[in-house]
Amino acid sequence: MRYLLLTYFYQANGKIDEAMTIATKVKTRDYQMVNVILDFKELKVLKCTMHDTSIPKDWDRIVSYYYKYYTATIERLFQENGHPIDIKAEVTAG
Repeated sequence: MRYLLLTYFYQANGKIDEAMTIATKVKTRDYQMVNVILDFKELKVLKCTMHDTSIPKDWDRIVSYYYKYYTATIERLFQENGHPIDIKAEVTAG
């Protein structure tokens, strides 16, 4: 697997659902429907939009954000694509 795809669905009550998938290739439909596309072979952010707003494509910041929620998946994607796991997760003061 090479890509991490995240899609956000907006419900009528204002809440947001998130769906995460991994894929070996990105289809044209994915570019149209998916909000976040991360390429773990090239270590690049291919797409990052939230509510029709483009987010800066900062690889380290985006991966460290999602690493908190999808640790095992992200570690597997790094390993399968031949990269060391070097995540600088943001620490929040509690």
